[in-house]
Amino acid sequence: MLPSLYISHGSPMLALEPGASGPALRELAASLETPKAIIVMSAHWESPTLHVSSASQPSTWHDFGGFPPALYRIDYPAPGDPALARTVVHLLNEQDLSASLDPQQPFDHGTWVPLSLMYPQATIPVVQVSLPSQQGPALQYKIGKALSQLRAQGYLLIGSGSITHNLRELDWQATHDSAQPWAQAFRDWIVNALSIGDESTLLNYRQRAPFATRNHPTDEHLLPLFFALGAGTDFSVAHSGFTLGALGMDIYRFD
Repeated sequence: MLPSLYISHGSPMLALEPGASGPALRELAASLETPKAIIVMSAHWESPTLHVSSASQPSTWHDFGGFPPALYRIDYPAPGDPALARTVVHLLNEQDLSASLDPQQPFDHGTWVPLSLMYPQATIPVVQVSLPSQQGPALQYKIGKALSQLRAQGYLLIGSGSITHNLRELDWQATHDSAQPWAQAFRDWIVNALSIGDESTLLNYRQRAPFATRNHPTDEHLLPLFFALGAGTDFSVAHSGFTLGALGMDIYRFD
């Protein structure tokens, strides 16, 4: 059975400068059986209600600005999977999670950047599930639970965000893998809560975790973690690290 994953995708520049995350993502992909398709919840497809991408050939969306021209030339031409999208909507609706198909949604960089490092051939179909970010961690957890059965059918479920994400406090002079104490404390608290399976505490992380608001002024980059948590069980750290002092690059798996 495939695990569910939470991937910290960092900056879009990860696609050109993968650092330590590149080998970690490649090794992780190589350790897994080839998925029939990949289902991604990305921090960069926020929506007020729940949607599932259903295009047969989604485009690659460069949903950022101010980066080198080479980044905008990257294309990730993986196919979509309209039949799987319909199955996902059905499973969500069965759990009273009202969802609808979106035939226009392209691949945002929270999807194509990590997948370009994991599966560069871009031959595995990809379906995205939107992030109703204003409805909090409990909803994302429930969405993951509703889709967890797909893991046993050969589908890989990924939540894509960043374990810490305060862009205003990045240190552009930071040495490799150094971490601000407040970012490290938050990351360690999350890992401890995941390790002991304290889901109730995790779902209330904004009240209970140290420096929660400082690490996530808005929480769209952490919410995909709860999607992965809901879809899986046994937690392990596949990769750990920081860039720019405060941007956590952890990768977690739930088997």
